[in-house]
Amino acid sequence: MKAQIAFVCIAFLFASVFVNCEDDKDNKKDDKSEEIKVYKRLIPADVLRDFPGMCFASTRCATVEPGKTWDLTPFCGRSTCVLDESNPAKLLELVEDCGPLPLANDKCKLDTEKTNKTAPFPYCCPTFKCEPGVKLEYPEIKEEPKKE
Repeated sequence: MKAQIAFVCIAFLFASVFVNCEDDKDNKKDDKSEEIKVYKRLIPADVLRDFPGMCFASTRCATVEPGKTWDLTPFCGRSTCVLDESNPAKLLELVEDCGPLPLANDKCKLDTEKTNKTAPFPYCCPTFKCEPGVKLEYPEIKEEPKKE
């Protein structure tokens, strides 16, 4: 009996340490995610004729149910299969990625120490280091007019 209680206490101790470590990791992620801009856009979803009602995830070569998300590896991003609110028979793909690259600037360089192309999204987004007082400029993204 004492051995069982000791085992439960040790297991609880390890679980507590593990949970605390996970909480610290999550807090660190939240701090970094505030620095990362995530660009979102809705596009018409690819749909295979043999799988109506499901999005086709070309990066995975798989079908995905509405409401489900998949990563866009080898690209840095993720997508979600979404039902169109105005036409529930139509599927959309909510694409989330790093957005456009900044305009060329000799005073800003890709920060190779902080950029990790193989990290999960959004931590795979490129990070840039600029000389003091220099800000990156990004191309203007124009929204396409909605077709009715």
